[in-house]
Amino acid sequence: MADTNAPSFVARLQERGHLGIKCGLENIQALLAGLGHPDQNFPVILIAGTNGKGSTGAFLAHMLQAAGLVVGWTTSPHLTDVTERIWVDGEPIGLGALELLLGEAFEAEEQAGLQATYFELMITAALSAFRMTGVEVALLEVGMGGRWDATNATDPILTVLTTIGLDHQQYLGDTREAIAREKLCTAREGRPLVLGPTLDPEWIRPLLPCAPHLKPAPRLGPADIRWDHSRVGGRRVGLPGLHQLDNLATAFEAVRQLQALGFPISEEPLWAGVARTHWPGRLWKVPGLDSVWMDGAHNPDGAQVLAEHALACGVRPHLFFGAMADKDIAGVAQELKRMRPLSVTFIQGEAARYADLGRLCEAWGLEAPLLTVAEAAASLRAPAKAPRLVTGSLYLLGDLLRALGIRPF
Repeated sequence: MADTNAPSFVARLQERGHLGIKCGLENIQALLAGLGHPDQNFPVILIAGTNGKGSTGAFLAHMLQAAGLVVGWTTSPHLTDVTERIWVDGEPIGLGALELLLGEAFEAEEQAGLQATYFELMITAALSAFRMTGVEVALLEVGMGGRWDATNATDPILTVLTTIGLDHQQYLGDTREAIAREKLCTAREGRPLVLGPTLDPEWIRPLLPCAPHLKPAPRLGPADIRWDHSRVGGRRVGLPGLHQLDNLATAFEAVRQLQALGFPISEEPLWAGVARTHWPGRLWKVPGLDSVWMDGAHNPDGAQVLAEHALACGVRPHLFFGAMADKDIAGVAQELKRMRPLSVTFIQGEAARYADLGRLCEAWGLEAPLLTVAEAAASLRAPAKAPRLVTGSLYLLGDLLRALGIRPF
């Protein structure tokens, strides 16, 4: 008889957050073996990179779904609910299904005599979900780096590398070359490696640990860029911003490689998928609020493209900013100040990782009011004419959305 007082498997998963990051593939390999290798039941695409992984995955998932394929997709982190990390055919997995799949993952863990991390258990659950639902292609967003990431235990038919920037330096190295080497371990010998338009193949080539077929994505254009949408050749792009056109170009190149591999993908429906692409937290107009946008830029490269978009559109927002203390807050602030915000308000959440007022003021070189998440939510509910932009961390966006009672999906 089941113990009705036992914590749910999702609750047990949350308890694994303290384990942090583990370098090595032994855990995930043992979990997948114990479950009969669910990852071997469908073709896998790995999406790696410093920035743009989620947006590229969103474009690609919507395009392939519009072309008639049943698509599985993993992404991280989530905004408000852990079920957002696993998608099947355009919908996040249900809580009941996630409980079932996590239960199987915990059982495999026990039988293998190991202790898996949060991310390893979630990737195991995702791959089992994709086998259970019969997906025709699985898109796996690499969590961090690539060499030791749990997603790299799979055998991808195609790898995508979006961008290379300085992030997670305590784990990946303090140069772009070192970080690139870690991420390029997701490529496979003799298989396509799609490179985002900002990556130079001649810079990438000597950093590769193997010899994939390099497939650089050409840039799209000309484009009509507005604050809340973009158009290319008169066709609507669901995610606004010039930088999103690079992510879209990367997704299109991935589609071309899938076609070359024999996938029956016709061109006609792809742009319908592009127009429908929805990815909250990436220059996203928050429904139900007046003139509030959210963007999860958490490193200088992400802040740079966000500032450039605002400058190109002539938008000066009221800025609400919060960040994790282990990030390059000064570098992010330097980029965001370029948009000459009308005002700056700092936010500090309850989690220990949040930077406090002293750290925020020092990084920005200014004094600004500090709000709790609850106070910031109340402020954002008030009407306003000028745009209000919340940024600095996807975790901040999730905390705010929960406080506002808004589900992004």
